[in-house]
Amino acid sequence: MANKNNIHDYSDIIDQPHHVSKVHQPMTMYERAAQFAPFAALTGHKDAIKETERLTTNKKILDENQIEIINRKLQLIVNNIHLQPTVKIVYFQKDLRKTGGKYIEKIEKVKKIDEYTKKVVLIDGTKINIDDIYIIEIMK
Repeated sequence: MANKNNIHDYSDIIDQPHHVSKVHQPMTMYERAAQFAPFAALTGHKDAIKETERLTTNKKILDENQIEIINRKLQLIVNNIHLQPTVKIVYFQKDLRKTGGKYIEKIEKVKKIDEYTKKVVLIDGTKINIDDIYIIEIMK
């Protein structure tokens, strides 16, 4: 008989046959593991690490000369908007989760320049804040 004072003494059950239910089917390893999934201590940890590793860029500050060049090109586009000129545009897109953002380069036809909202609207529906434009080139 097992010693009741020693909690590590399993001599009373060590030789007993393993219980097999006559009612329930045995669980697969996947089903057994799934029971413990909600208790995973690091749920979301990998996503948090990836988000931290994701790099952003600070928005570059344009000087007066660069702003003037962009404004001239925008005026040229406004004057020829009926032709729906194709532009190559590099603009800053603010990151929604972190400080900074990234620069995007796009080649597309201009649908309109909305002077009220200060946005360039491209044929594909993209709306770009004029203040976020870094480079704009009119394609031939």
